[in-house]
Amino acid sequence: MTTADRPRQGPRPAFRHWRARRPFWGGLLLALGGGWILLTEKASLKVVLHIGMQGLAGYLLPGLMLLLGLLILFNPAQRLFYSITGVLLSLGTWVTSNLGGFFIGLLLGVTGSCLAFGWLPDQEPRLGRRGRRARKQAKSADGADLTKA
Repeated sequence: MTTADRPRQGPRPAFRHWRARRPFWGGLLLALGGGWILLTEKASLKVVLHIGMQGLAGYLLPGLMLLLGLLILFNPAQRLFYSITGVLLSLGTWVTSNLGGFFIGLLLGVTGSCLAFGWLPDQEPRLGRRGRRARKQAKSADGADLTKA
């Protein structure tokens, strides 16, 4: 079946199909963690701490976290390497970037990396309550038809 033969989907089902084929939440959380840490670098607080050559590492690590989060989303085949690198970078921001974006960015990055690492591409999509209920009713209807015959 080619794409011209299929009925046209709306944007929501197409996005859900795209999201189901990749570690979406892991990549999103890792990218959000990197973005949050980059935002805290510009905070106008007296608590802000920069370590390194003019704070270069403070911008480099969260920038790489953001990039790895996007790579997990758009290239899920390499998710294991990206997620291991992402967790190491997230832990490195503890020292270089305001205690990992005041713990929020660090926790988002580590959680997202762990989710991406644990994602399995060969699993069937989970069914909601309606899907489970419909499947159960279909099985009971099939079983009832077999007993009558």
